[in-house]
Amino acid sequence: MGFINGFLSYLLLLIIFVVVSGAAIFLGITIRKSTNAKAEKAGSETGETGSSQG
Repeated sequence: MGFINGFLSYLLLLIIFVVVSGAAIFLGITIRKSTNAKAEKAGSETGETGSSQG
C-alpha cells in the first residue's frame, strides 16, 4: 500500500509539472508572437523591412 501511495504521489507531481510547463510554453509563444507583431507593425510604419535573417 505504501508503494502505491508513493507512486501516485509522484505521478500527481509529474502531471502538475507537465501542466505548468505546458502553460509556460503556451504563454511564452503567445507573448513572442505579440511582440513580433508589434515590432513588424512599427517597422512597416517607419519603412523598415524587419527581416534580419542571418
